[in-house]
Amino acid sequence: MNIHEYQAKAVLKEFGVPVLRGRAVLSVDEAEAAARELGGPLWVVKSQIHAGGRGKGRFKEKDAGEKGGVRLARSIDEVQSHVRQMLGKTLVTHQTGPAGTVVNRLYIEDGSDIARELYLSALIDRITGRVAFVVSTEGGMDIEEVARKTPEKIVTFAVDPATGIMPHHGRLVAQTLRLTGDLAKQAERLLTSLYQAFTSKDMSLLEINPLIETKDGRLLCLDAKVGFDSNALYRHPDIVALRDETEEDAKEIEASKYDLSYIALDGTIGCMVNGAGLAMATLDIIKLYGEEPANFLDVGGSASKEKVTAAFKIITADPNVKGILVNIFGGIMRCDVIAEGVVAAVKEVGLSVPLVVRLEGTNVDLGKKIVNESGLNVIAADDLDDAAQKIVNAIKKTTKIMGEERA
Repeated sequence: MNIHEYQAKAVLKEFGVPVLRGRAVLSVDEAEAAARELGGPLWVVKSQIHAGGRGKGRFKEKDAGEKGGVRLARSIDEVQSHVRQMLGKTLVTHQTGPAGTVVNRLYIEDGSDIARELYLSALIDRITGRVAFVVSTEGGMDIEEVARKTPEKIVTFAVDPATGIMPHHGRLVAQTLRLTGDLAKQAERLLTSLYQAFTSKDMSLLEINPLIETKDGRLLCLDAKVGFDSNALYRHPDIVALRDETEEDAKEIEASKYDLSYIALDGTIGCMVNGAGLAMATLDIIKLYGEEPANFLDVGGSASKEKVTAAFKIITADPNVKGILVNIFGGIMRCDVIAEGVVAAVKEVGLSVPLVVRLEGTNVDLGKKIVNESGLNVIAADDLDDAAQKIVNAIKKTTKIMGEERA
């Protein structure tokens, strides 16, 4: 689960992380009040969407101006002007894709006198199972680009959960960022605060980019991107309350209600699979045969008939889906349960695209019998390779027929 920048800063502030004053706004009037409250003389107007690259992004609408999604203002009138241009407009960044994201709220923040821009982030190192920090002097840039061109400018280290942050960690960060004196002490305190926030709130990602050194000798978090481990949200109702569903795919929201692992993709073949590994293999083989998957959907090992029915409805709700592949290898998951769910869903919502079903494992014969006796127009497959070829060929055949009918 992701949250907005202003929300992330509020969470971090609880742990003593230094951030600038600011207010989230939903209208021009609220922006004016926020600007007057902050006092100026310099303000920053920031688009609040769940995507990076806002400053370098561009709005689709012509009346939004040529500047990006983060703008400086030197008067209250200029703050209002930026808000009018940005609010309700579609911002396109390298992370939103060409469709972009509508800006429903803005963040009005104090301006700052920046001496240097730095980079500091924390994430889970999947190899060691520890919280790892990434530190660089190249703040304000895409860290992936820095890693590709100048990897020597990036330092990483993992923190032993038995000890937490130790003095040598703070010294390493200060040394890497070329901070001395009081700034080095600030870096040590900041690192401790960030680690506490990360572990206390079950974060999966915490990125400060840029972390700035001001001309009057302060370290401040100028931007903050935070993501949380969805499996731990039951421990944090305060974090769940921050969820902004307008920033999420409607199908993914619906899937979360049924505890389905669903991610929308840009392809044409809807997939229903049990097990993340098998799901990834299914996506790969679809691409191998020349088509693109429309989603990642893992129904899990203990799905009920109702859960499978919900999953099928979510797949068919995607207008881009031109074919559906159900690929089940039953271990804990029983093939007859999958079959019953698919049949129930098709009878309820209808079937206007080709459907290929591959079942194997527990109760496979019963599952195949349920599908075969359902009267549905389903294409049976013997294995994954066979299933992938059949759904791709079915889509090509359907597309060809539709093209001939239009001609």
